[in-house]
Amino acid sequence: MHSSTIDLSDYTPVHDLSHAETMPARWYTEPDILKLENDKIFSKTWQPVGKREDLMRGGDFFTCDVAGEPLIITRGLDKKLRAFYNVCPHRAGVVADGRGNRKSLQCKYHGWTYDLTGKLMRAPEFEGVNNWNVDDVCLKSLPVEEWGPWVFVNLDPTAKPMNDIYGTIHSEIVQAGFNIDAMKFIERRDYVIKCNWKVYVDNYLEGYHLPIAHPDLFREIDYDQYEVETFRYYSKQHAPIREVKEGDVRDRRYVRSGDGEAEALYYWIFPNVMLNVYLDNTSINIIIPIDHETTLTVFEWYFEQPGTGAGWGSMQEIIAFSDQIQVEDIELCEWVQKGLNSRAYDKGRFSVLRENGVHHFQSLVHEFLIAD
Repeated sequence: MHSSTIDLSDYTPVHDLSHAETMPARWYTEPDILKLENDKIFSKTWQPVGKREDLMRGGDFFTCDVAGEPLIITRGLDKKLRAFYNVCPHRAGVVADGRGNRKSLQCKYHGWTYDLTGKLMRAPEFEGVNNWNVDDVCLKSLPVEEWGPWVFVNLDPTAKPMNDIYGTIHSEIVQAGFNIDAMKFIERRDYVIKCNWKVYVDNYLEGYHLPIAHPDLFREIDYDQYEVETFRYYSKQHAPIREVKEGDVRDRRYVRSGDGEAEALYYWIFPNVMLNVYLDNTSINIIIPIDHETTLTVFEWYFEQPGTGAGWGSMQEIIAFSDQIQVEDIELCEWVQKGLNSRAYDKGRFSVLRENGVHHFQSLVHEFLIAD
């Protein structure tokens, strides 16, 4: 599907936020828009697909899907990381399922066998086929990179390296004293939300709704100092934790000592990745469209030294508080999706003070969708 087959003329972002309008409602409600987004956005951007710790040994692999494409990620016997389409060139069968450790990959349909570089090793009973050479048959590969504790892929064979997109995020995190590369996976929670994926991202990219929608979180942060700084393909939120003052501890749900919380780092990377980085833990949020009005939100928490006792209790407190905020956001996003389907709404306006991050995101969506 190409942008020329869908009318996108009803939305052209303007740079001046004070004059800007939001995306039209139909960009959140029409199935064809999501089909175009899969083709022009999710197939052209770096997508997190798994954890580096699951691919530590030669022969380790796992399967996954990105924008409807079946993939397999492997650690070769030469210890090199590779990604392939999980599609056998013979009759389109899968060459792996789930996760595990193997020295080769074998099609579940007819037994064609490939080594971990993707090269065909054996095609049973294929003698006599003309104009065909076993040495020319390989699994189709795609770009793959390790970044922090995660593995990312890009369906675009001409994709720019991740560092060209993620900019200085990794170096900023390390320079701030956060040991992101040593973080270990602790817990994952999945949330299925009845809203378009962009509704959820819009919500994440502004703190405008905190005073009304998240009263407990509002008590934790210095709202006057909350701001969103935008870059080419990502934005950075500054949401300092408010200093605990004498007498207000009982009103605080997330009281944590030390200066680390005040220096927490929050990143959103186009189109659908959020990183929340603290001194002792990191979480990643991955926003995956299921259909045009249903979204899977994946939350994963990573800690450097989980420990036991008080350390474990602290982790569970962090996760529980995050879960509470998520439940509150789900209700908001599902309400918004209903409103977007109403004949009473088409476009809105932005708060110049609070919604520059949303405007930045929506402008990038438009840029990618109209690109050749």
